[in-house]
Amino acid sequence: MTSTTPQFTAVTRERHTGRKWQRPSGYGFAAKDALAPIVGAELARAAPALPLAFLHEGGRFVLVAVLSLTPGHNMLVGADGRWLGYYIPACFRSYPFRLFPTKETGRLVLCIEADGGVGNAGEDFFDQKNNLTPRVKKIFDFLSEYERNRQATDVAVSALAEAGVIRPWPIRIEAGNDKRKPAGLHRIDEAAFNALSDDVFVKLRKNLALPIAYAQMLSAAHINVFEQLARGQLRPKPAAGFPESLDGLFGMSSGDTIKFP
Repeated sequence: MTSTTPQFTAVTRERHTGRKWQRPSGYGFAAKDALAPIVGAELARAAPALPLAFLHEGGRFVLVAVLSLTPGHNMLVGADGRWLGYYIPACFRSYPFRLFPTKETGRLVLCIEADGGVGNAGEDFFDQKNNLTPRVKKIFDFLSEYERNRQATDVAVSALAEAGVIRPWPIRIEAGNDKRKPAGLHRIDEAAFNALSDDVFVKLRKNLALPIAYAQMLSAAHINVFEQLARGQLRPKPAAGFPESLDGLFGMSSGDTIKFP
């Protein structure tokens, strides 16, 4: 999903009391991410703005937003760290924090990326009563809700894969004499989807998979956003900060060809 594997450290009172963390001023940390995981709660905002696809990794399919067709390069992050698109995936909104399960109990704990700006300047992790500050607690609550939604999304995507409607996406890129076919992306095969039996269709509905299927098919036309970016036709917008609430965050034919100038 990313070009590098960040190192994360659990946020603990012993390690982080008296220490501070800094919110990023932009999205330069995501400049090398060509794909971003997407959860079902984001569909209403992500699908109208970004092409969605499925990536096969670790023996399963995951739902992703396509941020570039060139590995290791996010076309939606400007040179100054500003986000150039119209929706910022939720996975980037909580940086530099993430949740990871403990090996002993599997309980999710709040972690911070090692290069996330921990030091003596910025915002506190804990208040004077040794509790998480309201800001950090809000991020933890957000990540907990995100994780619950991610699990439900994984179940829905697995149901689509079991139904046999996720197929390779034959995208072609033409940039002058350079003609490439990016590999690895998959989409919903509309013909296979329309041919589903009533029983399978009902099963997909019960697994909440239908909104994902429809959102992916409707979002496919946005693959042309990369041509617009290459031509400078998308106007940069200021990078957003952390969300104040969950509500503020979540709330093509078979021969697609993208031609760059």
